[in-house]
Amino acid sequence: MEIRINDDFDLKKIVDSGQCFRPKEIKPGKFRFICGEDILNITERGAGLFDVDCTEDVWQDVWHNYFDLDTNYAGIRRDIENFASGKPYEKKLRDAVNFGKGIRILRQDPFEMLISFIISQRKNIPAIKTSIEKICARFGRRVGDVYLFPRIEQIAGATIEELTEIGLAYRKIYIADALEKVASGAIDLAELETFSDVDLIEELKLISGVGDKIANCVALFAYHRVDRAPVDVWIKRAIEEDFGGENVFTKFGKNAGILQQYVFYYKRNAN
Repeated sequence: MEIRINDDFDLKKIVDSGQCFRPKEIKPGKFRFICGEDILNITERGAGLFDVDCTEDVWQDVWHNYFDLDTNYAGIRRDIENFASGKPYEKKLRDAVNFGKGIRILRQDPFEMLISFIISQRKNIPAIKTSIEKICARFGRRVGDVYLFPRIEQIAGATIEELTEIGLAYRKIYIADALEKVASGAIDLAELETFSDVDLIEELKLISGVGDKIANCVALFAYHRVDRAPVDVWIKRAIEEDFGGENVFTKFGKNAGILQQYVFYYKRNAN
């Protein structure tokens, strides 16, 4: 099926943006995304046209929301440029926005994001991807040549020994605690959807090893709290080196998480 997207939409930049670890470029211009039990192959045709291997109903029910296609990212870029106007760091923000044009904040599964960002601690992105693929191969269901990310009931009984074999190092203790809290209902990931941003962050931080950065990543990439801007080493560096020590994300406010993605992608990839 052919679809047209009339807003910022760059599959390569989305895959490389640091917010997702399982989507990949299968061959030039062709990408695979996984959302729950749905698998999408999408191919660029140019001029805003794409071929997708799903029905129109599935595109509307799953992927339209996953890619956040009801949000106007071109308009948000203009808002950022207006915000930057006249400020000492105007050029840096404009460069970041232009460099990252096409990134969108994916609406991803909360359980997958929780486990993925716990794993992300002190790991580079290729190492994170490797660990996640090992988890999927060990506990997830196989569909063709793809292993789905495991549901909580598939991985809840994982032992420390099994998590050790996957190579999670000290993170295995944090993963085990997250599994226990989610499986027992102590942390209800579906209910968190109704929480305020502050309460959502605080609830996630009840899990061992989950601090402000991981909690904000889960809030942004799973619950689409786009005013949350996670601060990692790249964003700290941008604040110190590019913005004169000023946290431009809190000043920007609404859609700060989208601004954060542009700056993160630019800081990590532009040089």
